[in-house]
Amino acid sequence: MAHEASQFASRVDVVRALRQATITGLIAFGLFLPLIGFKTVQNIHNQLILETRWPLLAALVAIIAGGRFVYALLIAPWLARRALRPRPEHAPRARLARWLVPFALGFAIVYPPLVLSVTGIQGAVKWIDNFGVQILIYVMLGWGLNIVVGLAGLLDLGYVAFYAVGAYSYALLANAFGLSFWILLPVAGCLAAFWGILLGFPVLRLRGDYLAIVTLAFGEIIRLILINWVPVTNGYAGISGIPRPTFFGIPFNASDEGFAARFGLEFSPIYRTIFLYYLILALALVTAAMTVRLRRLPIGRAWEALREDEIACRSLGINTTNTKLTAFAMGAMFAGFAGSFFAARQGFISPESFGFMESAVIVAIVVLGGMGSLIGVVIAAVIMIGGTEIMRELDFLKAVFGSDFDPTQYRMLLFGFAMVLIMVWRPRGLIATREPSTFLKARHAFLSHEPQSEGTQASLVRERHG
Repeated sequence: MAHEASQFASRVDVVRALRQATITGLIAFGLFLPLIGFKTVQNIHNQLILETRWPLLAALVAIIAGGRFVYALLIAPWLARRALRPRPEHAPRARLARWLVPFALGFAIVYPPLVLSVTGIQGAVKWIDNFGVQILIYVMLGWGLNIVVGLAGLLDLGYVAFYAVGAYSYALLANAFGLSFWILLPVAGCLAAFWGILLGFPVLRLRGDYLAIVTLAFGEIIRLILINWVPVTNGYAGISGIPRPTFFGIPFNASDEGFAARFGLEFSPIYRTIFLYYLILALALVTAAMTVRLRRLPIGRAWEALREDEIACRSLGINTTNTKLTAFAMGAMFAGFAGSFFAARQGFISPESFGFMESAVIVAIVVLGGMGSLIGVVIAAVIMIGGTEIMRELDFLKAVFGSDFDPTQYRMLLFGFAMVLIMVWRPRGLIATREPSTFLKARHAFLSHEPQSEGTQASLVRERHG
């Protein structure tokens, strides 16, 4: 009887999973039919004609329905059983940080020589620049926004404006006065922090959705200024010929005074790429170190108090005006550093590089990684930015979906799907735990159950009662 009951239960589970997969497939078919099933193209007579892509639509619907079937049959029961298990005593973040942080730091340091040994010089330029440097730029931006959103709890949808201020400050000052990258790097950060303070003053009394709307408008204002202030910013044409950073005054070019000639090496763009990689790695590590340090200072604890409850923060005597302004200024300063590096790396900037989509990606990195978590921001940046670059290499998918299939066109669809999954399974982000900024070791020892001497107990009692 027990065996027959288990067989009946398994059949019921399969039928339920098939029903859910069928419903999900029908919903996916209805959603993707106008988006993917049909495509408008221009023929030789400049007329728009409608083409169908039934194989691509059928493949996507089958993948979604199959994923729903596997989830309903295997993953959902496993998650239900896992939820009933007792949770471990130690926080997962502490165990994760114990081995992940040293491993990630070591991997980041040896990444360029590792790529060189695997792919050679030609392939290393692409992998170091498109993956290493690009991901580290967004890691730095995510850590800067993490101060505003993750620590202070102020939703900023116009963070890319400070990124643009840093980039254009470096480009304009470098072209006009010929100053070096090392002088203009702190200048760009200070100018971005100044604009962060200017943004902070009008939004001191705003919270939640209203704050998000104002910061979004600020980002659009900066973008429109960059487009329409043509005598200064050159409008849509952008700014070109931006000086590149040098290695202690030695440029990375093919001249006799270049880096390769100075050290007796054959000229190759790999040297400049490796230098830029370690430069942005150093800037990102400085950002992380300053964030950790600020979080332990009184201003960091004030940010976290503001994030949890602004009314209680005011009742404790904390100056919320200064707290908000410092959060905006510090976050904007790191964005200015990243913007100046971006301008120096590219040698050309234009308003198209600082649209709202950049702000959305940075906010998504902070939210998906876990607000307030440095490790989570790194993981989310690697997944989102690295995943976008990986999709450019998936040429074999053209053999499955057709020669005109471009995987990069579906990256925002995948981002949205990933955010939905994170919000369902991990509402507070990948790294959802929060460690206290500071704690009283003496009180912890006093409240613990470990035996203590009479003198220690007496000193702890005096410390506790003042």
